[in-house]
Amino acid sequence: MVLAEGQPTDDNDRQTQLLRGVLDMCLLALLSREPAHGYELVRRMESAGFNTISYGTIYPLLTRMRRLGLVADEQQISPTGPPRKVYALTEAGRARLDAWQNQWTRFAGTVDAILVPTDHSPSRS
Repeated sequence: MVLAEGQPTDDNDRQTQLLRGVLDMCLLALLSREPAHGYELVRRMESAGFNTISYGTIYPLLTRMRRLGLVADEQQISPTGPPRKVYALTEAGRARLDAWQNQWTRFAGTVDAILVPTDHSPSRS
């Protein structure tokens, strides 16, 4: 994104934009390891370093991914309250995650090649 001259860049805005592009992939990756309820997913994202994730972000995304057939939900009894939905990856979700991981690896490699060039020769102007 190119900003108009004099317009400051905000690190939090940049982080939000980057996260928006990978949040669904990250949730599928977490669910590929172990089924979880929304609160647990928020906690795992926070543990990974994404402190700006809220329940209001996670739950609509889980609902959308369920409608797309990427995750399935199941009611489980909670020892401390009402039943809760636990989400698990479906086969379609696993296939989508694999495709997104391959796409991410190629994309990150391309960006890394630009940010950290392997050729250390002086640049020409």
